[in-house]
Amino acid sequence: MYLDYAATTPTDPRVLEVMLPYFTKSYGNASSMNSFGREAKEALEESRKRIADSMNAEAEELVFTGSATEANNLVLKGHAFREGRSRCHIAVSTIDHDCVLNSVKWLEEQGFRVTYLPVDSYGLLRVDSFRKALEEDITLVSVVYGNNEIGTVQQVEEIAKMCHEHGAFFHTDAVQSFGKFPIDVESMGIDSMTVNAHKMYGPKGVGALYISGNLKIAPLIHGGSHEFGMRAGTENISSIVGFAKAVELREKEMETEGKRLCRLRDRLIEAALEIDDAYLNGHPTMRLPNNVNLRFSHLEGEAVVLDLDAEGIAASSGSACSSTSLEPSHVLLAIGLRPEEARGSLRFSLGKQNSEEDIEFSARRLVDVVERLRRISPLTPKSTDRSPQLKH
Repeated sequence: MYLDYAATTPTDPRVLEVMLPYFTKSYGNASSMNSFGREAKEALEESRKRIADSMNAEAEELVFTGSATEANNLVLKGHAFREGRSRCHIAVSTIDHDCVLNSVKWLEEQGFRVTYLPVDSYGLLRVDSFRKALEEDITLVSVVYGNNEIGTVQQVEEIAKMCHEHGAFFHTDAVQSFGKFPIDVESMGIDSMTVNAHKMYGPKGVGALYISGNLKIAPLIHGGSHEFGMRAGTENISSIVGFAKAVELREKEMETEGKRLCRLRDRLIEAALEIDDAYLNGHPTMRLPNNVNLRFSHLEGEAVVLDLDAEGIAASSGSACSSTSLEPSHVLLAIGLRPEEARGSLRFSLGKQNSEEDIEFSARRLVDVVERLRRISPLTPKSTDRSPQLKH
């Protein structure tokens, strides 16, 4: 039973179907002038327009990359290199993805100025601190749309407006949100946005960066003139075609599926919070429709994940990109959890193959696993006289 859709999703058979011809028949290079190349170029530009239209962007504002990580690196480093050390000042939230935080940490080492924006206990940007930070001549702000670990969804439109009032560009990593919410980059004031395919039932190995015509960045990969000179390298036509198909399907199914996932999410949260000393991480309502992030006192989250896996339930202890790290999640520390609380957390992320029966089964197994592990855990206090704590 797969409950780790925030890590990746299975490729929809309808997506795979449209991809297959570009491996075996229509395999031309989109830069070639022959008929094979022209066919590939047409598929490339049709796919670009399909994805750009879905976010109300112009086709020439969408650059295809090999991943969302590459897209985030491109906008952050590309902005820094274009502006130069004397002018560039980037601000990022403390709960952004590792690829954002590690990119700006590297830029700091190169002499660029970076500000880290704090969040509250739910993971929402602290508005007062943000307003104060914007007075320091920030040129680019990057705040994740929907957090991949705790599921909290930011008030993106409000953040973008504040950025523009202070002359800063606004970028958002929308990997977990694109395909779950309608996103209009024009009306929402988004200057740049990162998306990818494999979190929305498309193929791995393809991402995209929306860049408004007003935001100028320097390329990171040099070579040919591919992708408007912003990203050299032969385009991955089969995956780009699959990406466009995944977007098309998400647009049709988004509303109905979103409501269904919210019901399943809320049922799992309700059942989990019946367990003693169980708590919800992230905002109770302003969260991704498929995200459930829980913490259990006196337990290691990894132990719960492994025991659930033995029961046939695939969950996660946090971001898949950091799953081998022994350090507690930077996201959970940023919302104020102690290291031992962060280590006692795990994430369920739901998808379209999950049913109500799956959720009820998972809830029962979760209760059994937590009770069993607490009986043998050295972290469990000997006395049961524990002060009550509020759950959020």
